[in-house]
Amino acid sequence: MSAARVSPRLLAVLLTVAASSWTAAIFFAPLAHAATPIAASAVNVTASFVCHQRDERSFHLRGERLAVCGRCTGLYLAGTIGALAAWLGVARLPARTRRLLVFAAVPTAMTLAIEWTGAANPGNAVRATAALPLGAVAGWLFVRLLRVEEQPGTCAIIT
Repeated sequence: MSAARVSPRLLAVLLTVAASSWTAAIFFAPLAHAATPIAASAVNVTASFVCHQRDERSFHLRGERLAVCGRCTGLYLAGTIGALAAWLGVARLPARTRRLLVFAAVPTAMTLAIEWTGAANPGNAVRATAALPLGAVAGWLFVRLLRVEEQPGTCAIIT
């Protein structure tokens, strides 16, 4: 007995929808806190599994903390934009994917190094901005590779 193979295109669609929904939920939760505290609480609890949620390192919307910190906000927002952008154009295998991902991670790594060494506190806006390239490239790369995988006779490998 063999397992049914899930279509890479379906996985790409699901990844894009999940990224978009999660990002929307991050911004929706503080706005909905007064009207639907259970929904807002569910987003915050879910986010607690992936983020430290420190108040001083998080953006606030209408006096309520976002469910994730500034860095994660940048990652998720850019990841959604990258995933959506991956649907534009022909699904071709991107070149030098490892290099692209490493290069995109440099700004985030730099802010982490600055913080961990105690040299400075870059602030939420800098953390979020530094995370944008990594989020965008990761979202774009995952969806684009799944789109390429759907084409007959291809095997999308990160190079």
